[in-house]
Parts: sequence; structure tokens; C-alpha cells
Amino acid sequence: MITQTNKFKLFNDPIYGFIAIPSALVFDLIEHPTFQRLRRISQLGLSSLVYAGANHTRFHHALGSMHLMQRAIHVLQSKGHAISGTEAEAVFVAILLHDIGHGPFSHALENSLVDNVSHESISTMLMAKLNKDFGGKLDMAIDIFRDKHPKRFLHQLISSQLDMDRLDYLKRDAFYTGVVEGVINSERLLAMLNVANNELVMEQKGITSIEKFLVSRSLMYWQVYMHKTVLSAEYMLAQVLKRANELAQSGTELFAGKSLAFFLAHRPNKQDFMDNPEVLEAFTLLDDADITGAMKQWMHFDDPVLSQLCTRLINRQLFQLRFLEQDVSEQQRSYLATSIHKAHGIPMDLTAQFMLEGVASNATYRSDSQEIKILKRDGEVIPLTKASEILPISVYTHTIIRPFICWPKNIPWKD
Repeated sequence: MITQTNKFKLFNDPIYGFIAIPSALVFDLIEHPTFQRLRRISQLGLSSLVYAGANHTRFHHALGSMHLMQRAIHVLQSKGHAISGTEAEAVFVAILLHDIGHGPFSHALENSLVDNVSHESISTMLMAKLNKDFGGKLDMAIDIFRDKHPKRFLHQLISSQLDMDRLDYLKRDAFYTGVVEGVINSERLLAMLNVANNELVMEQKGITSIEKFLVSRSLMYWQVYMHKTVLSAEYMLAQVLKRANELAQSGTELFAGKSLAFFLAHRPNKQDFMDNPEVLEAFTLLDDADITGAMKQWMHFDDPVLSQLCTRLINRQLFQLRFLEQDVSEQQRSYLATSIHKAHGIPMDLTAQFMLEGVASNATYRSDSQEIKILKRDGEVIPLTKASEILPISVYTHTIIRPFICWPKNIPWKD
């Protein structure tokens, strides 16, 4: 007796309730090992060290984004815009796979394992690989993802300043962190979607919801994504991988799984990915567990930098972080280096690895890129910068830049 798998299943999501799988192709993609890997990639890196509930994954986010895309397509079709069944399925596939190229701990290790290769580039390469596996069924989805499809508004639903990716991650991250200031009214925003001149637009009566969305996004950046302790933990994790990479490339043998050992020893660039299919295959075998498992072993390694950083991360003994009003002086660097050397037994030539500097920055809205377009009641389309009703758009477009330094907590700062 021949049985056929039921591919039209439901996921029970804590944010939206039941999420339907819209087609057999989407079901098969979700079942594919490359997509299942997203269950093991944290959505918010190390934010769970601050917000204990923030253990959701890229898998959750991808399904949520696809659910919102189904709602968006239904809204646009109900307003008379022609979107065929084939196009709808293609845009569902494109949003489902939009983050498939994320590495372990998502943005926290964006360029620690690879040399200047963005997760968007890896997503594109993985889509091409999946397209071969599925006999070319992803052609249109890839065109939409790369903005090559004639209906440009379909791409804007995936990548723009008010796309399904942002609508899901803001609502989902606010839910799992418990930061209620980040909650957005995604249903109202979806209901206001429209298309004009082949561009995605928002109806004028939705402006207040857009402004609330922008405020929520700004608050989430500084309360969650750029939280001082989150930044400290993620910079420490990046430093762990940097030190492991230095040791591996010098010939030191480190405990690591096969795929992680390869990336530590080679740190491939984009050309390496393109020239050698095994690099991409190795990347699909990496997830958070590889890094965490390695760090638990590196805690006992004889290199003081690697062992101490790993011990601190595993036991949540994180560096303190200070946002800077001015550059760190040489006198301050010398003081910190000497103090780290004395307090932790770190050789003077390695103390810089315990003084981590970076820049946190965010612009809630980019008026110099693709603007959110507003469809007025008379049919005119204007940019949001000319339509804002409550707050001046400069509130959203202002870029906040905060240089910082982090170092061990038991050493006080001296001005």
C-alpha cells in the first residue's frame, strides 16, 4: 500500500498562533537539513545572557516571516493586485530562506569564521545549491530575492525598510525578551499595504502605525541589540574565535569538530566559497553547538587568552563596558594593560586581547536609501520624510554612534 505524506501541516507559534505551510515545495524545503540547521542558530546571539527568555532561533523567525508574507500577499490580492499562485509560492520560498546563510550565533560571529562574506551572500549561494537539489523550482524565488523579478514590490516585501523580516523579528524579539516597548501592531501595518507604480507603499491612514514601528525599532536597538552587556558578550565571543583562529593558523592543534576546525584554519573568503563547493557544505554543518562545545574544552587549554575568555563566557563572567566620550588615551591603555597583567597573569604582549574596542551605531530610518512610500488619499505617492505627522523625521533618521571599550570587571576605569 502506497502512503503519501501530508505536506499541508500547521506550526503552533506563540506569536501568531497556527502557521500554515502553503505548499508541498515549502514543506520539502522546511524538511531539508540545510533549513533544519536554523533550529540550532540563535536569533539573538548571546542576548539570552541578559534576557533569559531570548532563546528563540532563526527557524522560528523564518517561519514567522513566511506567515506574515502569506498575510501580506492576501491583503495585496484583495486590493486587486495581480499576484499569481506561482509568484506567491516563490515569494514564500524567498522569505523562508532569506536568513539561511546565518552562521553560529547569528550576527555575533558575522565575520569571525569567514573573511568578509556577509550572511546575505551565503544565503544566495545556499539558495542556488538548493535550487539544484530541487530541479530549478527556486528560480523565481531567487529572482525575487535578488530583485530581478519584474514585480519589484515582491522583493520589497522581503527587503526594504518595512519588510516582513523586520515586522517579524521586532515582534518576536520583543516577545521573547519581554521588552514590551518593542511590540508592534503588525496586523495594522499589513492591512495598510498597497502597491503603486510597481512599488510597495503604505496607505496614508497607516502613518501612525509606521511611526510607532520606527519608535519600537529604535527602542529595541538600544534596549536589546545594542545593550551594553550583550555587546560585551558578543565582542568577547568574537575575540575567542579570533584567538582560536590565530592559534590554529600558527599550527596549534585545538579541539574542534571537523567543520569548525576547517574554518579556524582557513577563514575562507567569498572566492573560496565560489571555487570550492566543499566550503559551503562545511558551513551548513556549523551551528551554535559547535562553538559552545569547543569553548567548554578550550576553558582548559594552556593558552591564557583562550582559556580565560572561554571560562568567562561559559560562566557568564562578562567584561564591563563603557561608552566613550573621547578616544582612549595611551595613558589609559597602559594602565589597563598593566592592571590586566597583574590581576590575571596575562603576558603584557597579550593584554590587548582583554581590552575590546568597538562602535555601536544605529539609524532607525535611512532616508538616503529606499524610503517608505506613502499613498495619499488622492492617489499621490510621497516619501515618509514628507508625510510624518507626529514626530519630525529627523528623530528617526539621526544616526547614533557610540564608541566603547570593554575589559575585566575587577579593574576600575581611570579618567
